[in-house]
Amino acid sequence: MKPKHLVVLGAGESGASAARLGQREGYTVFVSDAGAGSAAYLEELRGAGIAVETGGHTEAELLRADLAVKSPGIPDTAAPVVKLRKAGIPIISEIEFAFRYVDPEATIVGITGSNGKTTTTLLTRHLLQMAGEQVIAGGNLGESFARLLLDHEPQDIYVLELSSFQLDGIVQFRPDIAVILNITPDHLDRYGYSLDAYADSKLRIARNQHPGDQLLLLADATTIAPARRRNPVRAAVTELDPATAITGSTIVVEGQTFELGTGQLRGRHNAMNALFAVRIAQQLGVSAEEIQLALNSFRPAPHRMEVIPTTDGRTWINDSKATNVDSTYFALEAMTGPTVWIAGGTDKGNEYTPLHEVMGDKVHTLICLGLDNEKLKEDFEWLERVVECQSAEAAVRLADEHAKPGDTVLLSPACASFDLFKNYVDRGDQFRDCVQQLIG
Repeated sequence: MKPKHLVVLGAGESGASAARLGQREGYTVFVSDAGAGSAAYLEELRGAGIAVETGGHTEAELLRADLAVKSPGIPDTAAPVVKLRKAGIPIISEIEFAFRYVDPEATIVGITGSNGKTTTTLLTRHLLQMAGEQVIAGGNLGESFARLLLDHEPQDIYVLELSSFQLDGIVQFRPDIAVILNITPDHLDRYGYSLDAYADSKLRIARNQHPGDQLLLLADATTIAPARRRNPVRAAVTELDPATAITGSTIVVEGQTFELGTGQLRGRHNAMNALFAVRIAQQLGVSAEEIQLALNSFRPAPHRMEVIPTTDGRTWINDSKATNVDSTYFALEAMTGPTVWIAGGTDKGNEYTPLHEVMGDKVHTLICLGLDNEKLKEDFEWLERVVECQSAEAAVRLADEHAKPGDTVLLSPACASFDLFKNYVDRGDQFRDCVQQLIG
């Protein structure tokens, strides 16, 4: 029998790993990338003997496919995707493709949401690892699902961060435990600027679940509840309500109380993330004592309310991952004293009014870090001091000038980073480096 032919669109992390997995499973494979591709992944593909093209798509090669895997960054409106669909060739995500080759006895935890996915995924893995479980994490962070299957020993538990773009390409993918942390406006350009369409994409995480599976949801009457009515699920549903479960740095989950103040999870948004991670761990049999010990030792990922060690009597926080107003809201809410706030970048059509109330009188200085700061300056002209700059070094120097001993300097941009930086990681790395070099 002739081997089936797999075409992979995109030669990044998910594309390269999907191609290698397809090769392992007996497909002939062709990878096509409209851009220049990443040197590291191109070397990986060519080293594996996989045919790859960059700088455009050869239509005849694409249409040889029996199956296509699309990288999540490629929209459904892209020309090669339209041509493949018109030819009747199935197009799936790398998450879906990898699911077809995972051990059916393994437990899959899928975590999605507009904010908090990475922290919740990493915290869940940490809680389970500390309890002695054989667990690994990946998906939309770190290594792709396919790479977890290729380059690691089989695991008992896979904890996967999942974006809406990845969920759009599922057919059979079914997590044993699915989690929707929250749904707030983000990436709406991919969904016709419809929040309902975006929410429906998030609910796809539960579309294939069975009655014995679990779906954990934020108690949210505004967005999630209507999405549930539009997308009925068969799984057992648990709603988590921060209003009743969080008091300061204490959370209560299934009648058990846990303290976050003994670790490094700061702010209400991280308490919300912990609610879900703890509930997952409970469902997988981890004891309250094991959970508390793991909460005490957890270290958040970089760029997410990351405290930069200094000895200057001020607290410097790198929250560069806060690329929307909702994330910055929670960061500002977590501030307990005088604050210098660094914000700005590529505006996503932001509405900053919700931040006014949560700021209270805590923020005395706003440092606008961006090429175009007019909207920020106009929205926050009522603050004691609004200044602007166009580099991480200048932002740190201004913060050093205006932050007194005991103050907090918070980088929480509420904007994308692409005007001055490669991405939010580059922005956060530059900020941290400048703090360490200039402040020490």
